[in-house]
Amino acid sequence: MSRREGRPERVRPRPVPGSPGARRPLGRLLAVLAVLLGGLWFAPAPSARAAVPLERVVSFGANPGALEMYVYRPASLPPQPAVVVALHGCTQSAQLYADNAGLTELADRHGFLLVFAGTTSANNLSRCFNWFQATDNRRGQGEAESVRRMVAHAESAYGADPGRTFVTGLSAGGAMTAVMLAAYPDVFEAGAVVAGLPYDCARDAGPYPCMSPGSDRTPAAWAQRVREAHPSHGGPWPRVAVWHGDRDTTVAPRNADELRDQWTAVHGIGQSPDRTDTIGPNGTRREQYLDGAGRVAVEVDRVPSTGHGTPVDPGSGPENCGATGTAHFIDSICSGRWIAGFFGLTGGGEPDPGTLPAPTGLTVTGTTGSTVSLRWDAVPGATGYAVRRDGTVVARPIEAAHTDTGLSVGSRHTYTVAALDTDGTEGARSAPVTATTAGGAVCWTASNYAHVQAGRATTSGGRTYAKGSGQDMGLYNTFVTHTLKESPPGHYVVADGACP
Repeated sequence: MSRREGRPERVRPRPVPGSPGARRPLGRLLAVLAVLLGGLWFAPAPSARAAVPLERVVSFGANPGALEMYVYRPASLPPQPAVVVALHGCTQSAQLYADNAGLTELADRHGFLLVFAGTTSANNLSRCFNWFQATDNRRGQGEAESVRRMVAHAESAYGADPGRTFVTGLSAGGAMTAVMLAAYPDVFEAGAVVAGLPYDCARDAGPYPCMSPGSDRTPAAWAQRVREAHPSHGGPWPRVAVWHGDRDTTVAPRNADELRDQWTAVHGIGQSPDRTDTIGPNGTRREQYLDGAGRVAVEVDRVPSTGHGTPVDPGSGPENCGATGTAHFIDSICSGRWIAGFFGLTGGGEPDPGTLPAPTGLTVTGTTGSTVSLRWDAVPGATGYAVRRDGTVVARPIEAAHTDTGLSVGSRHTYTVAALDTDGTEGARSAPVTATTAGGAVCWTASNYAHVQAGRATTSGGRTYAKGSGQDMGLYNTFVTHTLKESPPGHYVVADGACP
């Protein structure tokens, strides 16, 4: 069985494609890679504190990227929690990242689920996520698809809220974060790229020029690469936070500007910040770029006097997190706290709300195959309301009711409402409600041959591809079997073990 079908066929580590050491003896290859990867070649060191207890998930569906899945579940986890996917840097591991980045402390404080994805030396000699490989950074295949399957498993096994799914990562994990946001904008509401790179940066010259000195492209050119990752997606697009040390000699700080250019252009907004301020104990410079609804669509956080790594701030206070006993976890600012705030998990990343109270009584009054109707109690003094679907403002009605339209059959969404004052400033948000449109996905389990004959898949070059999503299903024969889910009509995705 090939790696594309879920099991690695390699029996020895492979070098990064295109490196000069690809045809040299192993000892010399290691030296070459160490020079090329610079700080990405993280020197292993023992963790500074006791290991965080992680739950290994052995089976989470198809795993074409041959990755490992670990879950951190806080002792007090609310129903339908948000889920944050965390991606480690090169030579690190899921466990090392969990032990030091500070995310588990924030999950304990604020009640969200953490999924730590891990890669191995069988995938990449340096245990980097393969953000630069087309076989791993495209929708529906390789490592990107494996991470997507982890999210689906978190939703089915732990009840995670599909409307509150986020991703973050360091270095190669930061670059892979950009991959997930581009390839699966319909899955992730927001992401945070720490010391990472723009999506599809390595297409032209390979990974090393991307890292340093960095690639300079127009915002429109960068944005086009994101749109090409999922051509049928018309929005909304994920919100993106970029964290980068100003003394990073491994992944040049220029990449923070290129990431900003890429994602502001995707959102259709300018590259000049709408707001700037400083945050944290070290004066990190925060630049915020607002969308048409006044929401922070892109944020760039430039960490002063900091090299290549995850900024942490050990301690027991509310602004502290992380540990510094391991290389590339840098005592500076608890970046995880601000990232969780940007995701809307702590309230620390959004502008302070206005003075109006949160609306009460938000209720779903009806659904059809394409609509959800809502009502709530009017707020005295409100001039209107901001209705959010899955975290994004979709309407500003005057009355205390709204019908959301144009939804997919059988789709699930989370709504909140905030009152607007005379200046149009939002007050506190209501408690969320979740609604599912009528109908639902239809599933078929059959051989690849039968799927093609039924019109649910196509065949090319002896392989089978799901119609609509284009996912590679393997060889065109009667022996390979998959479950396909149709939603919306005519669009099929592989749903082995994840379809009701």
